[in-house]
Amino acid sequence: MGEIKIVNATGLACPQPVVLAKQAIEANEQVKVIVDNDTALENVKRLGNKLGCDVKVEAQNGGLFEILLTRQAGAPVPSENIAVSCNAAPSTAGPFVIVCAEDKMGRGNDELGDVLMRAFLHTICLEKAKPDVLIFYNTGVKLTVQGSEVLDDLKEMAAAGVELLVCGTCLNYFEIKDQLAVGIVSNMYDIAQTMSRAGRLLTP
Repeated sequence: MGEIKIVNATGLACPQPVVLAKQAIEANEQVKVIVDNDTALENVKRLGNKLGCDVKVEAQNGGLFEILLTRQAGAPVPSENIAVSCNAAPSTAGPFVIVCAEDKMGRGNDELGDVLMRAFLHTICLEKAKPDVLIFYNTGVKLTVQGSEVLDDLKEMAAAGVELLVCGTCLNYFEIKDQLAVGIVSNMYDIAQTMSRAGRLLTP
């Protein structure tokens, strides 16, 4: 095993810790990533697991975390690049992704927008062919927290295998991260990657 590559990602906003960690593990067998918040910690751990690395975490003084990523013996070098395509033509190869960028549907009347969003998500929940992934960012993250009127439908979809990615930066911005009731706290790296690979991408 060669020298451990150190990546100091303290103070960096999402998705930089994940991007730097991925770049480092592509070029090194062992990488130690230093982060200073729980969101970055979970995101880097999830990246390591996704790339087949052995992941070990040590909490340090001052609220720091050291995440040691080790490529498994014989494992290929990761080559999971973000490839954003400008081609609008749908592809049947990728997942079906729905993006909720707001907690309302449509523009104009907010009360009507609430009603429409609840009806939309309930309808999607009842469909046999459910989406593979639901992404929530900006005010859309408010749909996933305690008190949301669509929680039952979202929990049912999560139980059925639908992946719910919730923007951690957005949760922190609205100061509601501790109220998250369904879904996985995610980052812009995973969100951009999922959207770019979607076979169908729908925004209500």
